Amino acid sequence: MAVEITGKYIGNLKTELAHGPSGTMIRTAAPVDNQGDGSSFSPTDLAAASLGACMLTLIAIVGERDGIDLTDLSFRLEKHMASNPRRISAIPVTVQMPPGLTPEQRKKLENAALTCPVHKSLSPEIDKPVEFVYADAPASAKMSMTEARRVSKDLRQSLEGRIQSDSADLIREDRDSR
Repeated sequence: MAVEITGKYIGNLKTELAHGPSGTMIRTAAPVDNQGDGSSFSPTDLAAASLGACMLTLIAIVGERDGIDLTDLSFRLEKHMASNPRRISAIPVTVQMPPGLTPEQRKKLENAALTCPVHKSLSPEIDKPVEFVYADAPASAKMSMTEARRVSKDLRQSLEGRIQSDSADLIREDRDSR
């Protein structure tokens, strides 16, 4: 399903975006560190915010389907920029999970967040560590942002290795079938 979004330059390094289905309008502004006034979300701010919003949306889909109380569900993230070329280099995300979840519910909701379309669509070059914080969890059960980054990096390297291995297997199978 395609969704039409239109945009128009409105001057002073600002754009106005329109969501076709709803007509909702959003304005962007260039950030202060890139010649703008920072008076609104920048385009890269929206890209980063989309990750957090998508994660919460997927958690909510699963939670509402399963009758899970999502009171206090929220996120906080940081957008880190790199230069040469100017791009998003990291988006560490902290998801504050609702209290009272069973281990099974936690696993299901975390999996939902990590499979959101924005997470899957962002370049693998962007570091996207995710920390799930449970207010009712013992301190020893909470993962630090440093641990989350390490796990994210390890997972990415593992997946890249599997993809390379699977690609090599497919090439061999194709060659052998000829």
